[in-house]
Amino acid sequence: MNTSESKISSKLMSAKKNKITLLLIAPFLCCMTALASTEEEKESPWLVTPTISSDPKLGTTLGGIAAYLHRFDENSEQSMFGLFGTYSNTDSYVAGIFGELYFDSNKHKVVGGIVGGKIRNDYDDFLGTGIPAKTEDDIEAAAIRYLHLIGSNWYIGAQYLSSNYAIGADDIFSGILEQIGLTGFDSAGLGLVAEYDTRDIHRNPTQGDRFRIHNIAYRESLGGEESFDVYRADYTTYLPFGNHHVLAIDLDGRWTSDAPLAGYSSVLLRGYTRGNYLAEHYSHLDFDGRFALNDRWGLTAFGGVGCLYASLGDCDQNDNLYFSIGGGVSYLLKPEAGIVMRMEYAKGEADNSAFYLRLGHPY
Repeated sequence: MNTSESKISSKLMSAKKNKITLLLIAPFLCCMTALASTEEEKESPWLVTPTISSDPKLGTTLGGIAAYLHRFDENSEQSMFGLFGTYSNTDSYVAGIFGELYFDSNKHKVVGGIVGGKIRNDYDDFLGTGIPAKTEDDIEAAAIRYLHLIGSNWYIGAQYLSSNYAIGADDIFSGILEQIGLTGFDSAGLGLVAEYDTRDIHRNPTQGDRFRIHNIAYRESLGGEESFDVYRADYTTYLPFGNHHVLAIDLDGRWTSDAPLAGYSSVLLRGYTRGNYLAEHYSHLDFDGRFALNDRWGLTAFGGVGCLYASLGDCDQNDNLYFSIGGGVSYLLKPEAGIVMRMEYAKGEADNSAFYLRLGHPY
């Protein structure tokens, strides 16, 4: 399949939407500044924060996260249990619950969630056919991953997911709030996970490395409509420099075997809506600079290049390459748990762009 034929046109954001978004952001910045003075006295186990995203395809999406933080033992990272909800001006909505657990001195890691909602999209050019289309899809997904420390910073484990959106479903753990923009199908799969992790702080690393490789075997026998395989490999290194600054470098790849179109790989760089561009395989190199201004506030700058391909030789063609650049500000909302808020603008090629106010680093 020629990847250029799978490109879907996106609409430019209007000036009016940009003004509305900026007006919505201003109160949140004031609130976070106020939180800094109160949380220095005593850090609450509760976390409540807004989320915002705006892109040419899904429009402006407003949401929120409410979570409870708990440390099971003094040598483990803080665990988090929460719920979230989002609503967009395309009348799309998503809600769910999630958990991220660490216990027994981080020897055990469990992460998972349940998501439900309705996605409505307007396409000017549906899957490169030149035909405009409107889609309305119910989304349902459940996923869980368990990892166990076997020694020398190595973890092994397993994962299970069930979803009616195959694109990106195997990455639901790191993108559980993402809205996927292509009609999907029922899928269910099992997989194995291996991870090497030397990060000093899991949610806000300042040094160390993480390498993770895993697969999902989607099978009809597990309740899905298709049988195919997805393989993922992801390596991230964190390089400290200067006065508490960090450069994070991420090398990511997703490969499919016998996958239908809705199970293909998509661009994962910031500024692109997942599902807009598709091919059997995808890889990217992404850089994320995190510059500390003080104990809580910082600046971010990032850039990357990704490739969608059927064979590696396709990456020699400009039509298969996708670039992203952007930056913004960050705020350390929960220092003990390493929980960060990031407000950023990302620009991709053509009219691909997005604005985000969201929880956590991308990696």
